[in-house]
Amino acid sequence: MGNEATWRAELAQHADDAGLSESAIDALVTWLIQLERWNRVHNLSAVRDPGQMVSRHILDSLSLRPWLRGTRILDVGTGAGLPGLILAIADAHSPTDSEAAARHYCLLDSAAKRVRFLRHVIGLLHLANAEAQHRRIEDFAPEALCDTLISRAFKSPRETLERAGHLVAPGGHVLAMLGPADRAREALPDPWSYHAVEPVTIPGEHAPRHIAIIERAAP
Repeated sequence: MGNEATWRAELAQHADDAGLSESAIDALVTWLIQLERWNRVHNLSAVRDPGQMVSRHILDSLSLRPWLRGTRILDVGTGAGLPGLILAIADAHSPTDSEAAARHYCLLDSAAKRVRFLRHVIGLLHLANAEAQHRRIEDFAPEALCDTLISRAFKSPRETLERAGHLVAPGGHVLAMLGPADRAREALPDPWSYHAVEPVTIPGEHAPRHIAIIERAAP
């Protein structure tokens, strides 16, 4: 109960800035509890200090919310659901936000144990706006291309586009979560270009954080 109470208090402290309802906090605490349990056996996350999980996992993931676009969101290399599952939980508990309510998240990972965890949590929380797919990027063939592809600690922006850019609809964009901004200086292949590289501040974290917003040209 100690970790649960601490997590709940920390999330409540940042609820207004992060746009979290009380029910979203409840759901996120459930995710943290499940992550901690599964991590003992399956090594889903390198962050094992309970005191770092809210900032490094949840608040970091939620920093993407202002730049999400469209209804089809694809999270490549999602791991334990970062950032896609966290965003899906927040959206599912934002009933007055019509844009958030319309979004659907596809969480893609090549490791079966991670996908089992994701499906367990999606079922536990009754999330209708998220699905977990056990696929390699090269083998993934969605019915429709995504509007926004999100990537956290996956590859460099160029490598992300080379491997997963074909999954983004024309006119869509990629949100690549980075540390230092200099990782976004590399040239990008056509038809991609940087729209912006935005600095973000994560409460409790001092290392530099940036989000590269990369756009695919429309025909």
